[in-house]
Amino acid sequence: MTEHAPTDTGLHRVVKWVALLNLGYFGVEFAVALSIGSVSLFADSVDFLEDASVNLLIVMALGWTARNRARLGMALAGILLVPGLATLWTAWDKIMAPVAPAPLALSLAGLGALVVNFSCAVMLVRYRHHSGSLTRAAFLSARNDAFANIAIIAAGLVSAFLWRSGWPDIVVGLGIAAMNADAARQVWQAARAEHRTVEP
Repeated sequence: MTEHAPTDTGLHRVVKWVALLNLGYFGVEFAVALSIGSVSLFADSVDFLEDASVNLLIVMALGWTARNRARLGMALAGILLVPGLATLWTAWDKIMAPVAPAPLALSLAGLGALVVNFSCAVMLVRYRHHSGSLTRAAFLSARNDAFANIAIIAAGLVSAFLWRSGWPDIVVGLGIAAMNADAARQVWQAARAEHRTVEP
């Protein structure tokens, strides 16, 4: 037990930092999303809030038994679906009137999100196989979000220089929803496998 203490302490500290970074940028991105009417930024901002919640739950669960961590992992798989559902609702409204959001604000907000998510992924990469499905959920979420942020930046550039429409933003938002669904599937599978290994 003692030999794992430094790793557990480091993981605890990293996950707390990741939670705080996600919570902080949620406020920034959500405000920008509302001000420019962006589906992709809305999806990503809700995802930041979800990531903060996931990481706070991980901090609480690090001392739990493997079985209880596996159960929480399965619950987190459900949580990962929430941003996707919120995005579908927002996208439906936007499809009715696909007005392009402000391209510069969209790209700059996406760039800021990319910096935050890339930093979180780098911090979590060494712990992605520690504590089973919980840290896998945190790492997958940060990694996927970094890819999503690149797409948001691209949507802003396309809207600015190639096609002045709301569709690039809508398509990226729906892509973020799909990535969240796939991450939820992977976390569910990891949690189920972890649960089976500890079943009597």
